[in-house]
Amino acid sequence: MTFPKKGRAADALLAELEARKANDVRWQEGRVFAYIYDAGAEAMDVVKKAYSAFLTENGIDPTSFPSALELERDVIAMALDLQNAPPGAKGSFTTGGTESILLSVKTARDHARATKPHITAPELVLPETAHPAFFKACAYFDVKPVITPVDPESFTALPEAMEKAITDQTIMLVGSAPSYAHGVIDPIAAIGQVALEAGVLFHADCCVGGMYLPFIRKLGADVEAFDLSTPGVTQMSLDFHKWGYAAKGASSVLYANGELRKYQIFAWSGWTGYTIVNPTIQSGRSAGPIAGAWAALNFIGEDGYLRLARVTQEASAKMCAAIREIEGLKLLGNPPGNLLAFAAEGFDIFALADAMKAKGWFLQAQFGHGPSPANLHVSIGPANAPNVDAMLDDLRAETARLRADPQYRVATPSADEIAAITAMEPADLLDAMESMFTGGTGGMPDEMRPINTLMDAMPFEARDRILKEYINRLYAKPAGAAADT
Repeated sequence: MTFPKKGRAADALLAELEARKANDVRWQEGRVFAYIYDAGAEAMDVVKKAYSAFLTENGIDPTSFPSALELERDVIAMALDLQNAPPGAKGSFTTGGTESILLSVKTARDHARATKPHITAPELVLPETAHPAFFKACAYFDVKPVITPVDPESFTALPEAMEKAITDQTIMLVGSAPSYAHGVIDPIAAIGQVALEAGVLFHADCCVGGMYLPFIRKLGADVEAFDLSTPGVTQMSLDFHKWGYAAKGASSVLYANGELRKYQIFAWSGWTGYTIVNPTIQSGRSAGPIAGAWAALNFIGEDGYLRLARVTQEASAKMCAAIREIEGLKLLGNPPGNLLAFAAEGFDIFALADAMKAKGWFLQAQFGHGPSPANLHVSIGPANAPNVDAMLDDLRAETARLRADPQYRVATPSADEIAAITAMEPADLLDAMESMFTGGTGGMPDEMRPINTLMDAMPFEARDRILKEYINRLYAKPAGAAADT
């Protein structure tokens, strides 16, 4: 597409934008069990209007746009209250869980530089189930990730393993409440004690649980300690755009001791322009996401979040019970909330993902790693709840069909085949895969099973190299076009 010579009519533009959604997942129907967090049309309308009302207000300068500052203070204060933060706690509004985690790791590194000068090669101790954003932060900020195993049945972190991994270079520990992959909660209180005894910071990743766990706990769910009142927890990430039902681009990083936040802030006046003071990674930023989050929290309120959580928990319990009963499926761990994952026994789980997609259901495929086999992830929200029975009917039928057909048994490439494949240059391998699975079009095949099975058998390092090459191509060509050379 070339740069437009003339402007176009608004109606035509908006119609084209709507048309471009044609191949997106059908989230409005409540059949997508990932990515989407929908509290209903009324709440969404309020959020959109609030977002639009502050679209052009710029959070870069709180003295010029005090309204943005006031909204952020309100939103962070509500989050701190929800997480039982102690007096003096502070936080910042961010664009998403990844930015929140990046800032937390950066804060830990800079805190160590200021208070522990013996740390010259900072290390972050985290279980193998920790979100990739922590590894991204390590890559960005030159911090070494020290990975510890998890319990092979519960998939929760092992505090004793984390304790053994601590060295004089450790700057922070990480736990999840819950971890995204399996929806299980790490023993946050026990890890907190390890952190206290070692004198290191401890981040509780509550991106996906911070706006959900407090409410199901009030409904009587057995939820382990995880919030900012937990001894040893020094910081937390919490997303408003997940189960807080705000518009995308709304998260937070929270600190039990507000003094920690100063290590997060960047300031620079040593140039010829205006002074830059950034509490987060962004400089210029729309106040729209902040206003959207403020509106969601105030419109839904505690009573609304409890109502949504109750509906969601009932649907989640029904799904967990059904998966435990379906022959050929295995629920992974013991998720207390609305995130779960299940594996297949005796047939290819990726074939089930394709089969359910053909029925109109989107379940998120996850590759195997460590003790976790290849599986399908499910995030259940209130919009999914009315469709759970229908989804389970299809899940039972498709599982039985695939198990009975020998062609859907797992066909793992041999070690020699994997060695030969991973020895190829990523570009050459991707060319071969595109030719084999898409006829050279570069588009996505109707069935992902062959690609997913091959990728699942690879070491993750080789898989990541291929995925980088794929994404680099994807953003450089129109959908369905031939690969760039």
